[in-house]
Amino acid sequence: MGDLMHALPALTEANSHIEGISFDWVVDTSFSSVPSWHPLVNKIITTDHRNWKKHLFSKDSRKSLKEVISQINEGDYDLVVDMQNNLKSAFISYLCKHDVVGMDSKSAREYPAHFAYTKKINVDKKLHAIERQKKLLGDALGYDYKEGNVDYGASFKSFIKPRIKLPDDYCVLVQNASWVTKQWSIENWQNLIQHLEDKGINMLLPSGNLDELERVKEICSVSEKAQAIDLMSLNEIAYIVRNANFCICSDTGLAHLSALTGTPSITLYGPTKTSLIGTTGINQTHLIGDKEDINQILVSDVINEFNKRYA
Repeated sequence: MGDLMHALPALTEANSHIEGISFDWVVDTSFSSVPSWHPLVNKIITTDHRNWKKHLFSKDSRKSLKEVISQINEGDYDLVVDMQNNLKSAFISYLCKHDVVGMDSKSAREYPAHFAYTKKINVDKKLHAIERQKKLLGDALGYDYKEGNVDYGASFKSFIKPRIKLPDDYCVLVQNASWVTKQWSIENWQNLIQHLEDKGINMLLPSGNLDELERVKEICSVSEKAQAIDLMSLNEIAYIVRNANFCICSDTGLAHLSALTGTPSITLYGPTKTSLIGTTGINQTHLIGDKEDINQILVSDVINEFNKRYA
C-alpha cells in the first residue's frame, strides 16, 4: 500500500508538465482505493495477485488474469509504465501487448523484472521511493523531475465516515506491520496506551485482518480509552486517520497514509532505511531503533517525542 502512495506525487508532477494528462492504473484489488484518491486517475483496473499466487492454474484465476490483460490491451494508451518494477507487476507487463517502460537491471526492485520492459530507465537506488517514482515517470514522459517537491495531489472526497461513533478528539495507534521485525512489542504498546490514558487521550487502533485484530484487542485490554476498531474498508480507515489529532505508527502502509493526509505522526522504524522509504510529508517524525531493532525504541522515547510535539 505504501508503494502506491509513493507513486501519487509522480502523477501530480506529470500534470504540471503535460496539460490534460490522465492515467489508468492497474492495482491489486486489496488496495484499489488508493488510486481513486488522485483526481488524474481515470480508470482503475484491478488485479487479484494474492489469489493468483495461491491458485495460479485454477480456471477462475486464469479467467481473471485474461480479463485484466484484455482491459489493458484494449486501452489506446500513449504510454504504459510499470511503476512498481517487481516480479508481480512485471508479470502483467510481460503479458500485455503494449510496449512497457520500466527500470533497468540495476534499478528494478526485483530481478529479473527488467526483462519485461521494452524501454529501460536507470534510476538511482539510493533515492527515496517517491523520488524514484518521479524520476521514472519523468524520464518516460520526457521531462526532468524536480527533486524534493512532494505533492501527493490527493482528494479526500472518497473517504467514508465509518458507522462507529468517533470521539470528538482522538489519536490513531497503528500497531500492525507485515514483518515481525517491524512490530513494536505488545508490552510497549500497552505501556504507551497507559501513558496516553493518563493524559485523557482517546485512542483508536485499526487492523487489516483477523489476526491483527486479535493482537489489537490484547493491546487495548489495559485501557478503556483504547478502542480496537473492527475490520473496515480502507476508505473508512483513511477518514479516521485524516481526522485524528495525531498518529503513532509502526512501519506500515497506514503510516504513509498519515503522511498523505498531513496528520501529525510519529513512526517507529527498525530494519527499514528511512532515507529510502520513510514517511514523507508535513509533520512527520521518525524514531529509529538501534541496531535495526524496533524494540530498541523505548516507550519513554516515544513519550518524549510526543510531549515535544503534541503535548
